[in-house]
Amino acid sequence: MHDLLADLAAANQILADQGVVDAFGHVSVRHPQHPDRFLLARNMAPSQVRPQDILQFAFDGTPLDAGDRRVYLERFIHGAIYRARPDVMSVVHSHSPAVVPFSIARGARLRPVCHMSGFLGAGAPLFEIRDAAGAGSDLLVRDDRLGTALADSLGGANFVLMRGHGSTTVAPSLKLAVYRAVYAEVNARMQMQAQQLGDPEFLTAQEAVSAMESTEGQVERPWALWKAAAQSRRSA
Repeated sequence: MHDLLADLAAANQILADQGVVDAFGHVSVRHPQHPDRFLLARNMAPSQVRPQDILQFAFDGTPLDAGDRRVYLERFIHGAIYRARPDVMSVVHSHSPAVVPFSIARGARLRPVCHMSGFLGAGAPLFEIRDAAGAGSDLLVRDDRLGTALADSLGGANFVLMRGHGSTTVAPSLKLAVYRAVYAEVNARMQMQAQQLGDPEFLTAQEAVSAMESTEGQVERPWALWKAAAQSRRSA
Protein backbone atom coordinates (compact mmCIF):
# COMPACT_ATOMS: atom_id res chain seq x y z
CA MET A 1 0.00 0.00 0.00
CA HIS A 2 2.87 2.35 0.81
CA ASP A 3 4.28 1.90 -2.69
CA LEU A 4 0.90 2.58 -4.29
CA LEU A 5 0.47 5.81 -2.33
CA ALA A 6 3.95 6.87 -3.39
CA ASP A 7 3.13 6.10 -7.02
CA LEU A 8 -0.14 8.02 -6.83
CA ALA A 9 1.70 11.05 -5.42
CA ALA A 10 4.27 10.68 -8.22
CA ALA A 11 1.47 10.45 -10.80
CA ASN A 12 0.13 13.81 -9.65
CA GLN A 13 3.59 15.36 -9.93
CA ILE A 14 4.24 13.83 -13.37
CA LEU A 15 0.96 15.09 -14.80
CA ALA A 16 1.77 18.58 -13.53
CA ASP A 17 5.32 18.46 -14.87
CA GLN A 18 4.09 17.28 -18.29
CA GLY A 19 1.57 20.12 -18.52
CA VAL A 20 -1.53 17.94 -18.36
CA VAL A 21 -2.75 19.46 -15.09
CA ASP A 22 -1.95 22.75 -13.38
CA ALA A 23 -3.58 23.94 -10.16
CA PHE A 24 -6.61 21.89 -11.21
CA GLY A 25 -7.12 18.28 -12.27
CA HIS A 26 -6.72 15.01 -10.40
CA VAL A 27 -5.74 11.36 -10.69
CA SER A 28 -7.06 8.41 -8.69
CA VAL A 29 -6.55 4.68 -8.34
CA ARG A 30 -8.90 1.90 -7.26
CA HIS A 31 -8.21 0.69 -3.73
CA PRO A 32 -6.27 -2.61 -3.97
CA GLN A 33 -7.86 -4.19 -0.88
CA HIS A 34 -11.32 -2.65 -1.18
CA PRO A 35 -12.42 -2.63 -4.84
CA ASP A 36 -15.52 -0.61 -3.94
CA ARG A 37 -13.33 2.34 -2.89
CA PHE A 38 -10.82 4.60 -4.60
CA LEU A 39 -7.81 6.66 -3.54
CA LEU A 40 -7.60 10.36 -4.40
CA ALA A 41 -5.71 13.31 -2.96
CA ARG A 42 -7.36 15.97 -0.84
CA ASN A 43 -8.28 19.25 -2.50
CA MET A 44 -4.91 20.67 -3.56
CA ALA A 45 -2.71 21.40 -6.57
CA PRO A 46 -1.45 18.11 -8.06
CA SER A 47 2.23 19.13 -8.04
CA GLN A 48 2.08 19.45 -4.25
CA VAL A 49 0.51 16.05 -3.48
CA ARG A 50 2.39 13.77 -1.09
CA PRO A 51 1.43 10.25 0.05
CA GLN A 52 0.00 11.60 3.30
CA ASP A 53 -2.43 13.79 1.32
CA ILE A 54 -4.24 10.80 -0.22
CA LEU A 55 -7.70 9.86 1.05
CA GLN A 56 -10.18 7.01 0.59
CA PHE A 57 -13.59 7.50 -1.02
CA ALA A 58 -16.71 5.41 -1.61
CA PHE A 59 -18.02 5.25 -5.16
CA ASP A 60 -20.78 7.74 -4.35
CA GLY A 61 -18.09 10.31 -3.52
CA THR A 62 -18.30 10.02 0.26
CA PRO A 63 -14.88 10.66 1.85
CA LEU A 64 -14.04 7.93 4.35
CA ASP A 65 -11.05 9.37 6.20
CA ALA A 66 -10.85 13.05 5.29
CA GLY A 67 -11.54 14.48 8.73
CA ASP A 68 -11.50 18.26 8.33
CA ARG A 69 -9.51 18.16 5.09
CA ARG A 70 -11.24 19.57 2.00
CA VAL A 71 -11.93 17.21 -0.90
CA TYR A 72 -12.22 17.71 -4.65
CA LEU A 73 -15.63 18.84 -5.85
CA GLU A 74 -15.45 16.58 -8.93
CA ARG A 75 -14.55 13.37 -7.10
CA PHE A 76 -17.81 11.98 -8.53
CA ILE A 77 -16.08 11.59 -11.90
CA HIS A 78 -13.89 8.88 -10.42
CA GLY A 79 -16.42 6.98 -8.33
CA ALA A 80 -19.03 6.72 -11.08
CA ILE A 81 -16.49 5.38 -13.58
CA TYR A 82 -15.09 2.78 -11.15
CA ARG A 83 -18.64 1.63 -10.43
CA ALA A 84 -19.51 1.33 -14.14
CA ARG A 85 -16.19 -0.13 -15.32
CA PRO A 86 -14.72 -2.97 -13.20
CA ASP A 87 -11.80 -3.10 -15.65
CA VAL A 88 -10.69 0.44 -14.78
CA MET A 89 -8.02 0.72 -12.10
CA SER A 90 -7.09 4.39 -12.54
CA VAL A 91 -8.76 7.63 -13.68
CA VAL A 92 -7.26 11.00 -14.71
CA HIS A 93 -9.34 14.16 -15.09
CA SER A 94 -7.65 17.17 -16.66
CA HIS A 95 -8.15 20.38 -18.62
CA SER A 96 -5.07 19.96 -20.82
CA PRO A 97 -4.98 22.93 -23.21
CA ALA A 98 -4.59 21.20 -26.59
CA VAL A 99 -7.39 18.74 -25.81
CA VAL A 100 -10.07 21.27 -24.79
CA PRO A 101 -10.53 22.70 -28.33
CA PHE A 102 -11.59 19.25 -29.55
CA SER A 103 -14.40 19.33 -27.00
CA ILE A 104 -15.86 22.56 -28.43
CA ALA A 105 -15.11 22.67 -32.17
CA ARG A 106 -18.17 21.37 -33.97
CA GLY A 107 -17.33 18.60 -36.42
CA ALA A 108 -13.86 18.01 -34.96
CA ARG A 109 -13.06 14.69 -33.32
CA LEU A 110 -9.94 13.71 -31.43
CA ARG A 111 -8.57 10.68 -33.25
CA PRO A 112 -5.20 8.89 -33.13
CA VAL A 113 -2.64 10.33 -35.55
CA CYS A 114 0.43 8.48 -34.27
CA HIS A 115 1.26 5.09 -32.81
CA MET A 116 1.69 6.47 -29.30
CA SER A 117 -2.01 7.30 -29.06
CA GLY A 118 -3.66 4.14 -30.35
CA PHE A 119 -5.72 4.06 -27.13
CA LEU A 120 -7.96 6.73 -28.71
CA GLY A 121 -9.34 4.02 -31.01
CA ALA A 122 -11.89 5.26 -33.53
CA GLY A 123 -12.04 8.64 -31.78
CA ALA A 124 -12.91 10.06 -28.39
CA PRO A 125 -16.60 10.22 -27.40
CA LEU A 126 -17.98 13.53 -26.11
CA PHE A 127 -19.81 14.18 -22.85
CA GLU A 128 -22.34 16.98 -23.30
CA ILE A 129 -23.27 18.07 -19.80
CA ARG A 130 -26.31 20.01 -21.07
CA ASP A 131 -28.00 16.68 -21.73
CA ALA A 132 -27.87 15.91 -18.00
CA ALA A 133 -27.76 19.32 -16.31
CA GLY A 134 -29.49 21.70 -18.71
CA ALA A 135 -28.08 24.87 -20.24
CA GLY A 136 -27.22 26.73 -17.03
CA SER A 137 -24.64 24.55 -15.25
CA ASP A 138 -21.06 25.53 -14.46
CA LEU A 139 -19.93 22.46 -16.49
CA LEU A 140 -18.56 20.75 -13.37
CA VAL A 141 -19.43 17.17 -12.40
CA ARG A 142 -20.75 18.09 -8.97
CA ASP A 143 -22.70 14.99 -7.95
CA ASP A 144 -23.09 11.28 -8.50
CA ARG A 145 -25.89 11.75 -11.05
CA LEU A 146 -23.60 13.79 -13.32
CA GLY A 147 -20.77 11.34 -12.69
CA THR A 148 -23.01 8.54 -13.90
CA ALA A 149 -23.90 10.53 -17.02
CA LEU A 150 -20.20 11.01 -17.74
CA ALA A 151 -19.53 7.30 -17.25
CA ASP A 152 -22.35 6.54 -19.69
CA SER A 153 -20.74 8.81 -22.31
CA LEU A 154 -17.36 7.14 -21.75
CA GLY A 155 -18.91 3.72 -22.31
CA GLY A 156 -16.19 1.20 -23.08
CA ALA A 157 -13.70 3.79 -24.38
CA ASN A 158 -10.38 4.78 -22.81
CA PHE A 159 -10.89 8.53 -23.07
CA VAL A 160 -13.84 10.92 -23.10
CA LEU A 161 -13.97 14.62 -23.96
CA MET A 162 -16.03 16.93 -21.77
CA ARG A 163 -17.48 19.85 -23.72
CA GLY A 164 -15.97 23.18 -22.74
CA HIS A 165 -14.24 21.56 -19.77
CA GLY A 166 -11.56 18.99 -20.49
CA SER A 167 -11.32 15.23 -20.55
CA THR A 168 -11.21 12.04 -18.50
CA THR A 169 -8.82 9.17 -19.14
CA VAL A 170 -9.12 5.61 -17.81
CA ALA A 171 -6.77 2.63 -17.80
CA PRO A 172 -6.17 -0.77 -16.20
CA SER A 173 -3.23 0.65 -14.21
CA LEU A 174 -2.11 3.95 -12.73
CA LYS A 175 0.97 4.20 -14.93
CA LEU A 176 -1.07 3.58 -18.08
CA ALA A 177 -3.62 6.22 -17.09
CA VAL A 178 -0.80 8.76 -16.76
CA TYR A 179 0.69 7.62 -20.08
CA ARG A 180 -2.64 7.99 -21.86
CA ALA A 181 -3.36 11.41 -20.38
CA VAL A 182 0.05 12.67 -21.49
CA TYR A 183 -0.20 11.25 -25.00
CA ALA A 184 -3.77 12.47 -25.47
CA GLU A 185 -2.38 15.98 -25.06
CA VAL A 186 0.50 15.18 -27.44
CA ASN A 187 -1.90 13.71 -29.99
CA ALA A 188 -4.14 16.78 -29.80
CA ARG A 189 -1.21 19.07 -30.60
CA MET A 190 -0.09 16.85 -33.48
CA GLN A 191 -3.60 16.59 -34.90
CA MET A 192 -4.07 20.36 -34.90
CA GLN A 193 -0.68 20.85 -36.58
CA ALA A 194 -1.50 18.23 -39.22
CA GLN A 195 -4.87 19.84 -39.92
CA GLN A 196 -3.08 23.12 -40.67
CA LEU A 197 -1.06 21.32 -43.34
CA GLY A 198 -3.90 19.33 -44.88
CA ASP A 199 -6.16 16.35 -44.20
CA PRO A 200 -4.65 14.09 -41.51
CA GLU A 201 -4.21 10.39 -42.19
CA PHE A 202 -5.60 8.83 -39.01
CA LEU A 203 -4.75 5.38 -37.74
CA THR A 204 -7.12 2.66 -38.86
CA ALA A 205 -9.04 0.81 -36.16
CA GLN A 206 -6.67 -2.17 -36.38
CA GLU A 207 -3.60 0.05 -36.41
CA ALA A 208 -4.88 1.73 -33.25
CA VAL A 209 -5.30 -1.63 -31.49
CA SER A 210 -1.92 -2.95 -32.64
CA ALA A 211 -0.13 0.28 -31.73
CA MET A 212 -1.74 0.38 -28.30
CA GLU A 213 -0.70 -3.19 -27.55
CA SER A 214 2.86 -2.50 -28.66
CA THR A 215 3.55 0.89 -27.07
CA GLU A 216 1.70 0.39 -23.80
CA GLY A 217 3.80 -2.66 -23.04
CA GLN A 218 6.68 -0.20 -22.64
CA VAL A 219 4.97 2.00 -20.04
CA GLU A 220 7.73 1.63 -17.47
CA ARG A 221 10.13 3.52 -19.74
CA PRO A 222 8.21 6.83 -19.94
CA TRP A 223 7.09 6.48 -16.31
CA ALA A 224 10.72 6.30 -15.13
CA LEU A 225 11.71 9.24 -17.33
CA TRP A 226 8.81 11.45 -16.31
CA LYS A 227 9.15 10.58 -12.63
CA ALA A 228 12.86 11.44 -12.62
CA ALA A 229 12.18 14.72 -14.46
CA ALA A 230 9.42 15.74 -12.05
CA GLN A 231 11.54 14.90 -9.01
CA SER A 232 14.55 16.70 -10.45
CA ARG A 233 12.58 19.88 -11.00
CA ARG A 234 11.18 19.68 -7.48
CA SER A 235 14.64 19.44 -5.96
CA ALA A 236 16.23 22.11 -8.19
